[in-house]
Amino acid sequence: MQRVHLKEAQLELAALLEAAINGETVLIVAENEQMVQLVPLEPHPQQRIFGSAAGTITMSDDFDEPLEDFREYME
Repeated sequence: MQRVHLKEAQLELAALLEAAINGETVLIVAENEQMVQLVPLEPHPQQRIFGSAAGTITMSDDFDEPLEDFREYME
């Protein structure tokens, strides 16, 4: 873990971000108090495949017909 003072972090932000991207934890402190912790994000496990559910959903032929419960309101 890298511990960096706020003033130094402002000057070296690009290098600190690169270190965090490469897996290192960077702790930014000011006046001996922790302010920010830079940690890398977890990669997404798998990209979505569009259309992968095609053919798995069925819809009845009368899906857009009025419901019997509302027939009196429709007249």
